[in-house]
Amino acid sequence: MTKLLIDADGCPVVNIACDIANTYGLPVLLICDTSHEMTRPGAETIIVSKGMDAVDFVLVNRVQKGDIVVTQDYGLAAMVLAKQGYAIDQNGRLYTPENIDQLLLSRHTAKKIRQAGGRLKGPKKRRKEDDQQFAERLTQLMLNLS
Repeated sequence: MTKLLIDADGCPVVNIACDIANTYGLPVLLICDTSHEMTRPGAETIIVSKGMDAVDFVLVNRVQKGDIVVTQDYGLAAMVLAKQGYAIDQNGRLYTPENIDQLLLSRHTAKKIRQAGGRLKGPKKRRKEDDQQFAERLTQLMLNLS
């Protein structure tokens, strides 16, 4: 059975994702570290110790073919795709084999700029429209899989 796994550290759409998954009867697994502990009705929570990529490794070890993962992390999304899962970000963008390489390259380039002392613009302030778009696209993905 398909399940929804959420990279819950700093994820702004945890409640929306849980509500939609509960509506469609999908099991939900929240994975977070000790500095972001959370629980939600109808979801199982796994709390891991703090550490670079600790949540990512636990999540990727639990994802199975056909599962849906909510994450903002391009590297984690690439690993989910390699395991034949579906990955979607907090704005409703679906990570695909067609866009993941470009996203990973942009992440690498940004890291090089920061390491060289450069500064980059942060993300835009979250809007209600972003939540609506995420909800619509996650719902559509679940409907396409059922």
